[in-house]
Amino acid sequence: MSRNTILLVDDDASLIELLAMRLEANNYHVLTAHRGTQALQILQQSVVDLVITDLRMAHMDGFELFENIKKNHVGLPVIMMTAHGSIPDAVDAMQQGFVSFLSKPIESKALLEAIENTLKNNKKRDGATNRNHFYGLIYQSSAMHQVVQHIQALAPSQANILIQGASGTGKEVTANAIHKASNYCDGPFVAINCGAVPAHLLESELFGHKKGAFTGAMQDKVGLVQSANGGTLFLDEIGDMPMDLQVKLLRVLQERTVRPVGGQVEQSVDIRFVSASHKNLQQAVIDKEFREDLYYRLNVVSIHLPALKERPEDIPLLANSFVKRISDGQKVISPQAMTCLLNYHWPGNVRQLNNIIEHAVALSSGKLITADIIENAIPELGQASFKGLNDAKKQFEYDYIQKVLSLCQGNVAEAAKLAQRNRSDFYKLLKKHQISC
Repeated sequence: MSRNTILLVDDDASLIELLAMRLEANNYHVLTAHRGTQALQILQQSVVDLVITDLRMAHMDGFELFENIKKNHVGLPVIMMTAHGSIPDAVDAMQQGFVSFLSKPIESKALLEAIENTLKNNKKRDGATNRNHFYGLIYQSSAMHQVVQHIQALAPSQANILIQGASGTGKEVTANAIHKASNYCDGPFVAINCGAVPAHLLESELFGHKKGAFTGAMQDKVGLVQSANGGTLFLDEIGDMPMDLQVKLLRVLQERTVRPVGGQVEQSVDIRFVSASHKNLQQAVIDKEFREDLYYRLNVVSIHLPALKERPEDIPLLANSFVKRISDGQKVISPQAMTCLLNYHWPGNVRQLNNIIEHAVALSSGKLITADIIENAIPELGQASFKGLNDAKKQFEYDYIQKVLSLCQGNVAEAAKLAQRNRSDFYKLLKKHQISC
């Protein structure tokens, strides 16, 4: 089982070293920073489960650091510690959102209890069977870790959420994760792609209709809004909804009632609304293609999903998961095939990766999915500009080392092990290609 990672922040180097030793002895993975700006750099590069920071530090104090964490790492728990412990400090810290407050000198028992309680409370909000899975979201990258922390913080509320990101980044999977982590998890999760339903049918699909409301309405129909009562309604590609229906949806959001087409009676609904779009809805508002009032109703809180090329560390995890699911555990990806996947730019994102894996599983006659099968499934891999053999080898070696280091988060010893080279040889390769860690 993966160890929880704790980031310690204090300008007292000796204290940091002592606390790190205590926590490492209790099976925690510890990162350290001696100033707030260094802590923020670490948070951009590493997956962290908990931050413990000093209150009084030069240049950036604990409160300023916490404000930055709240803004850019939503849901990441922070414990405050200070040698200047006082009731006002403690009250102020807790009111601002710190999960706990510790006074120096730090007692080991109090420290470990605070950490254990914090991680336990976070785990209750985490639907992951392990650190890399969260209700269908598969990840190990820092970028997706931040998305999951954001979901964990937002899910218990009733706030409407707008998910934005390129096509194929996993917006419906994310919406489903929000639903399962929310207080509406016992109700239905109902999804509709607003761009896939013809405009003249979308109103009836959403709101339902009464018998005889229009030609062809042979019986009453319950709409998706009513069907989602007590649960979550996911409106995918909301930017494609016609303007006249946007007005009616706005009324549902404001009044929490719905009237079927041809009906006279308003029906109350209790729904969590999650919407998504690959379009820039702010620009659509400016271009008068999307109602401004509806935009702000839907976008109470927003979540941005990174493109797959922005989270390359997740490619092996996703690919192996897809292979296991599609082949029922009967096939595996060769290291050379995985290198092909890592070298591709994935314009279609996670959806394209899933499709390529389906293709590869279907084409592979044996247990092993080889590089040639992946190259066959992704024609662009064979269409790069032709290089001489020496240049091609050099470029491959450089790219391979960069990928391995990225997967190991810059840990040279782990990278050498993954590359099946001893550490001395791996350092020579780093020097040869002028790569610094």
